[in-house]
Amino acid sequence: MGKRDNRVAYMNPIAMARWRGPSQSAGPTIQDYLNRPRPTWEEVKKQLENKKKGSKALAEFEEKMNENWKKELEKSREKLLSGNESSSKKRERKKKKKKKSCRSSSSSSSTDSSSNSPDSEGEEKKEGKKRKKKKNHSYKSSESSPCDCESESKESVKKKKKSKDETEKEKCIRSLSKKRKKTCPENKPLSLESSSESDYEEEMQAKKKRRCEEQEKAKKKKKKQHKKHSKKKKKKSGSSHKSG
Repeated sequence: MGKRDNRVAYMNPIAMARWRGPSQSAGPTIQDYLNRPRPTWEEVKKQLENKKKGSKALAEFEEKMNENWKKELEKSREKLLSGNESSSKKRERKKKKKKKSCRSSSSSSSTDSSSNSPDSEGEEKKEGKKRKKKKNHSYKSSESSPCDCESESKESVKKKKKSKDETEKEKCIRSLSKKRKKTCPENKPLSLESSSESDYEEEMQAKKKRRCEEQEKAKKKKKKQHKKHSKKKKKKSGSSHKSG
């Protein structure tokens, strides 16, 4: 079984169009357009004259409309101008009123100043003297202020110390009086004031001694610790030299 032959012969399109001949078109051709009927010069002149007549009627209508528009524009302009004039007049009136009020106020102030000028001069002199006195007083107070402050600070410190001492004395006296009441019977009254003062002095001295002893003990401990630490350092340094 062989393959089917599907080949088709090549046809030149230009040769085919020539073979067919001219195509019959439905519309007019170019030759028909060139051979159309045309008007003469006289007919053209008549058409132009007819157009001008029609344009005259339009021109008359347009002129009437323009006149009406002009009248309306003039009316609106008059209204606007009258409004602007009224507003400008109002402004001018306001300005005039302001000027008058300013003049009246300035005149009244000038009269008041002229009437009060001698009084004001005397007051200014008095005020100047007062200011000078105040300045001198402030200068003197500023010079004496550091001394006063130092003296006040010292007095306050002294008062605080006295108050602390008094409170400590009262506490010690009360504690001693309570102890005496417990130890001593009621039938043997003692002079509490004299004994309390002497006891207070003895206690204060004992406290001072205790403080001094504690401080000495602390100093000795510090010295011993320092010596031990230095001996340990020397031993370590010697061992390190021997190993090296």
